[in-house]
Order: sequence, then C-alpha cells, then structure tokens
Amino acid sequence: MTTQPATVDDYIRSVPEGARPVLERVRQAIRTAAPEATETISYNMPTYLLGGRHLVHLAAWKRHLSLYPVPAGDEAFEQEIAAYRAARSTARFPLGKPIPYDLIGRMVAFLVEERGRAPEAKGR
Repeated sequence: MTTQPATVDDYIRSVPEGARPVLERVRQAIRTAAPEATETISYNMPTYLLGGRHLVHLAAWKRHLSLYPVPAGDEAFEQEIAAYRAARSTARFPLGKPIPYDLIGRMVAFLVEERGRAPEAKGR
C-alpha cells in the first residue's frame, strides 16, 4: 500500500480480493465485541478507538492477518491464543487457515474489559 487509506472501507478495498471477506468478518467481530468503538485509520491500518483511545489495530499482510495488542486473559484464554501469538502483544492469524472469529471477538471483549478497569476510566 503506497498511500494511507482514508477509511477502513478504503483499507479493505486495497487488500487482495480473497482477504476482503475475512477482514469484513473480523471487522464485524470487533464491532460486536466493542459496539461503542469508532473506526479510524492509524499507523496506516484500521484502528478501533474507545473513549478516544486506541483499543485494537488490525492489519492484513500477504499471508496473515494481525491484531494488536493481545490482552491478558485467564489460563484457558492464554492456551487458546498461544497458537496465534507472534509476539507479546501481537496475534497473527494465517489467511490459509480457518480464522477463529469467536476468539477475536473475545480478545476485543477482554480489551474493552481492561479499558474499563484502567485507572483513568474509574472516574467516568
């Protein structure tokens, strides 16, 4: 991608056609888990904001899809996400394999929950 897309729709249109339905389903999983989040483009990728702060970033690559950051979870969640963890705060989902949309939704729900527990959110 040579220029920054203006919207998430522009971003999705810019990726290979085969990845578009995957991105749309991930987008829906994020919207379902964080209905109050707003979409923007930040760091040249779809970004979801909650309360004006970055909640989660989404990026499509040639062979995989990445979500940033990965939230902390209980032991069962950590075991489930381990197969997709590419770095401490990055989850990588291969495009040639089934995408765990439900897991992505739970990741975002954990991020929303973490945001609600953040010290700056307590006074709101």
